[in-house]
Amino acid sequence: MTAAPGSTAMPESGRPEDEVAGKKGRRGGKRGKKGPLGRLALFYRQIVAELRKVVWPTRSQLTTYTTVVIVFVVIMIGLVTVIDLGFSEVVKYVFG
Repeated sequence: MTAAPGSTAMPESGRPEDEVAGKKGRRGGKRGKKGPLGRLALFYRQIVAELRKVVWPTRSQLTTYTTVVIVFVVIMIGLVTVIDLGFSEVVKYVFG
């Protein structure tokens, strides 16, 4: 039975991916033929390209972010210290 043009008829296997996968060959090209040094150079070029896309914070934003982190860490240190002292007092009371 022939499918009408534009229809979504499935191949005999029942999976449309099989038909597409059968037509694709292995990707080669320049990327597959480079040696270790060529692949390393490509890796570093890709790193530099990605770093150019980064939106770097201004000095003001960096100062603000750093201050927020330091204040948060100091608060957490204080909280953990208070909880630790409380637990140590409870342990001293219970075990003597």
